[in-house]
Amino acid sequence: MADHAQTQAPQPQRCAWAGTDALMQAYHDDEWGVPERDPRALWECLMLEGFQAGLSWITVLRKREAFREAFHGFDPKRVANMGEKDVARLLDNPGIIRSRAKIEATIQGAKIFNEMTAKGEDFSDFCWSFTQGKVLRGNGSTVPASTALSETISKELKRRGFKFVGPTIVYAWMQAVGIVDDHVAGCFKGQSR
Repeated sequence: MADHAQTQAPQPQRCAWAGTDALMQAYHDDEWGVPERDPRALWECLMLEGFQAGLSWITVLRKREAFREAFHGFDPKRVANMGEKDVARLLDNPGIIRSRAKIEATIQGAKIFNEMTAKGEDFSDFCWSFTQGKVLRGNGSTVPASTALSETISKELKRRGFKFVGPTIVYAWMQAVGIVDDHVAGCFKGQSR
């Protein structure tokens, strides 16, 4: 009797961290490393990377829609106006990572984003100024946890008052928003190396 099982198309080769989880693979394929120029989206990603500190990215990814709902779509104006009642409400929200320090850091980050905007400083221009607007290409084999540039950006973010922006978090954010392209050699998303 002939085997009638359908054969599946082979999976494209991805960066190893994408694993076999469908959500993680979709994130890898559609978002990670794609240059983001929208200031609000850059800020949202930086805040979510801060929530990831000490956890795995898949934890944040699975909760991302709940985060967006809890933080008003990461609208910096609305987030900056959140107060203690909002913090208490978020600490009771099982859909997000319930860390007072990280919630308060996000509210503070919104205030800083708004202060920058009020002074005529575009957050996207700020973020991309460190590379003169260009995407940096990784070497395709080794992916560092942090770099001298992520340390520089981290120091500047901290100087402005952002929290949970250490060099490792900042480098992960740089990868996520496409400031650096660290798709490995052989990954179908990678540039020819």
